[in-house]
Amino acid sequence: MPHSSLDLIAQVYRAFDTRDFGVIPRLFAPDIGITQADELPWGGHHHGYSGAVRFFTTLLAHIDSTVISEQLFAAGDDVVQVGRTTGMTIPDGVTFDLPEVHVWHVRDGLIAGYDAYIDTPAMLTALGVRR
Repeated sequence: MPHSSLDLIAQVYRAFDTRDFGVIPRLFAPDIGITQADELPWGGHHHGYSGAVRFFTTLLAHIDSTVISEQLFAAGDDVVQVGRTTGMTIPDGVTFDLPEVHVWHVRDGLIAGYDAYIDTPAMLTALGVRR
């Protein structure tokens, strides 16, 4: 098990870089809650392991992205990551480079929650979603 919340979250980013979703049962609490803007195809609130798998599977069905972490810091029991998400939409191949913030909630050495924030209007434009 990672020694700190920062180590835990860094491990998650390394796993997601290689699309290793086997980390979900190892590093996420069984009752994890994941939240992102409802307007996004993968958005809304997702609960538990199955919700986490659904969130990431739906995300990766719409975009091929890489998170570029510019800052990662502890804030009490939370870890905040500030950076950019870059990549392209699937299947259209529209490129994007957007600011993002991730807030990770850590409890008892596991990830209990994940809130993801991006420039939603810009992502919807890249996805070709009319508002």
